[in-house]
Amino acid sequence: MQLYKSVVLIYCLLLSVNSVAQASSVISQSSDIETPNIQTLASEGATVSVELPHDEAARDTEDANQTAQKQSEPQSNHQYDPEFVAVPIVFSTETLSTTFGAAGLVKHAGQAQAVALGIGLYSANDSWLTYAGFYNYQLPKLDQWLFSAEVFRGHYEQGIYYLPQAPQANDSERIISVGDEGFSKLHIKYVLPIAGGKNGAAASLARKKNAVSWNPLESGVTSISLTPFNKYRELEALDYLPDEARGFELSLNWDNRDSANNSSQGGESNLTITRGSDINDDPNWLMWEFEQSAFLSLGSNAWFEDHVLATNVYIADTPTWNDIDNSTQEFKRPPSFAGVSLGGFDRLRGYDSKQFTGRSAVNYALEYRITPRWQPLQNLPVFNLYNVPWWQWALLLEAGNVSDEFSFDSLHEEMKTAYGASIRFEVESIVIRTDFVTGGDESQFWVMVNQPF
Repeated sequence: MQLYKSVVLIYCLLLSVNSVAQASSVISQSSDIETPNIQTLASEGATVSVELPHDEAARDTEDANQTAQKQSEPQSNHQYDPEFVAVPIVFSTETLSTTFGAAGLVKHAGQAQAVALGIGLYSANDSWLTYAGFYNYQLPKLDQWLFSAEVFRGHYEQGIYYLPQAPQANDSERIISVGDEGFSKLHIKYVLPIAGGKNGAAASLARKKNAVSWNPLESGVTSISLTPFNKYRELEALDYLPDEARGFELSLNWDNRDSANNSSQGGESNLTITRGSDINDDPNWLMWEFEQSAFLSLGSNAWFEDHVLATNVYIADTPTWNDIDNSTQEFKRPPSFAGVSLGGFDRLRGYDSKQFTGRSAVNYALEYRITPRWQPLQNLPVFNLYNVPWWQWALLLEAGNVSDEFSFDSLHEEMKTAYGASIRFEVESIVIRTDFVTGGDESQFWVMVNQPF
């Protein structure tokens, strides 16, 4: 429940999207680049969250297609001048009080497909955060590779955290504490030269509305990513807890969606293996996550341009959970902030961010998405300043569980459920999503960019 870390983006997007559009390109985005920490803030039972941009919004834009295709042509001498957009940020919340800051975005930051982003915030209660990201860079003669880097630092005087409580992983204790958090990540991505990646990694960022098949040799973009990382979280009230996690993630992704913004067919498969290394005599640990989404179009009629059933299955486990390190006699488990969790803006959305943590997790999500032909937003004040080609209504249902055992029975016993409704719209090739979701005795209101899956 700590949106105060990332409320910045909704302001950045709504204030700067017009400038971005005028510049004739938007951030090239890829679902593999993990977003910076996305947090939430509670206010009278409602939660709002927004997510810092990474690199997924512009795959469907004509400009992104042109940029990537020209960049991938060996004999092309087309040059793109850097384009800079800066946005002041002012907001107030119950947790942070009045907060000031700024965000700056550079498109074509040294290369046609590259983007650089910087954000800084400082609040009246002496909380602050900084973020810098550099996305989609290439090295000479490595046409199938993309390199990205992220650094985040934050200090919170009244941070809200959830800590696991024995004996069940679904029991969590809410803690308010002074907290320091941060991470550093380097994303090294190799795009296989097949199907959508056969013209190079830069060209794979531009998605075309081609027919989808379930053969990865013919359809979609297949990639392998290696992400070394360092994460930390220091809580003043609980200084005995592990406060650092270091290691690497290895991911295999097949993105076979027909659209990153509004999928109606195809799907996406992702397998991530995370290896944590020794820090201050803490033992090694291993975690894996698998996620599969699929989309089925139910056709169109006089009222709706399309209505789609969207499904998602997520499963994760920490195989070393019950292993003991011989030298320290400690379990090989990740810190709770770096391990398996449910709750937040994408999974089990009726609960706070990372509210449930433990060894393993499963989550099922079903959405019924409707795109009406009636589109009044383009004629409304403020909206009429931007290109809003579509809006979407959605009903959503989720069921998930976190357990300290990896078994079918334990993961499906006393599952948490969440249900709600959503309104989403595309603004200058960026999807803005608002979800109102109820889970248990709580309700959350999330505002963010991109579809949940």
